[in-house]
Amino acid sequence: MSLINRQWLLTARPVGEPQRSDFTFVSTEAGEPGENQILVRNHYISLDPAMRGWMNDVRSYVPPVGLGEVMRAGGVGEVIASKHPNFAPGDFAVGVFGMQDYAVADGKTAQKVDPKLAPLPLFISALGMPGMTAYFGLLDVGNPQPGQTVVVSAASGAVGALVGQIAKIKGARAVGIAGGPEKCAYVTDVLGFDACIDYKNENVGKGLSKHCPNGIDVYFDNVGGEILDFALARLAHGARVPICGAISQYNNTTPVAGPKNYLSLLVNSARMEGFVVFNYAARYGEGMQAMAQWLAEGKLKSREDIVEGLEHFPETLLKLFHGENFGKLMIKTI
Repeated sequence: MSLINRQWLLTARPVGEPQRSDFTFVSTEAGEPGENQILVRNHYISLDPAMRGWMNDVRSYVPPVGLGEVMRAGGVGEVIASKHPNFAPGDFAVGVFGMQDYAVADGKTAQKVDPKLAPLPLFISALGMPGMTAYFGLLDVGNPQPGQTVVVSAASGAVGALVGQIAKIKGARAVGIAGGPEKCAYVTDVLGFDACIDYKNENVGKGLSKHCPNGIDVYFDNVGGEILDFALARLAHGARVPICGAISQYNNTTPVAGPKNYLSLLVNSARMEGFVVFNYAARYGEGMQAMAQWLAEGKLKSREDIVEGLEHFPETLLKLFHGENFGKLMIKTI
């Protein structure tokens, strides 16, 4: 019996925000795995801001998604068939499986996971790419020390929420920036941040002055733009600024706005460093072990924003750019 595979193909390069018309929803037969490959039935598919960059035909850390190709996306699901010695039907795996029901994947690039150890959505949130981004971006690039002040933008999002919690675990102060009173209350009351600035209803510069009286030792940037400039103006001596993303700039139809306050790096002997989580792939086991332990101990909380239905992909993706998601955004396909 053939398996019907629904797929979202990228068929146009978006200008500004992605539109449904930039994609085509098709149905085809699921492929058969070749040697050292597996066939995976996606259960949950990750939606990430980085997807917007993958749609552009520009040089980046990975090649762009080609026109007519399945939209690139991470996912977690069940192995249906396998010709790889490390996987058997009934196993579960996480990998870059695409925006589709079924994926034929190289067994070398997929990772086996155990749904008995954690719910499947966690393997594409706290135990997946967002978790590894927060863990290595903060600890390796940001290097927070006990008593220092860590500020993170998009603090209620998939990465930002974890960054602040890890900062607290490491003995630092955590100050978040998020949009709206509900998200800010979640950041402080549930996640345990020391403070949260509501960029939709407060002056971010004044908020940073209030909550960071001795300056910012680590600013973990997820948004770029004006908020990055506010943070640069408040840097402490020797500050570190990990650049994780710039979601405020991804849909620009004009050139990306660079930081105006970059001379703060000079006068404060600070550094700003971009990083890509894939650079730490060889150490994912270390990060997953630490994150899993903190989750089991109740020191770390993870929130998932799950939308049901693969057919809703284009509209669901836009939640990221409108600030509508609350936690790690993903699609449930089954």
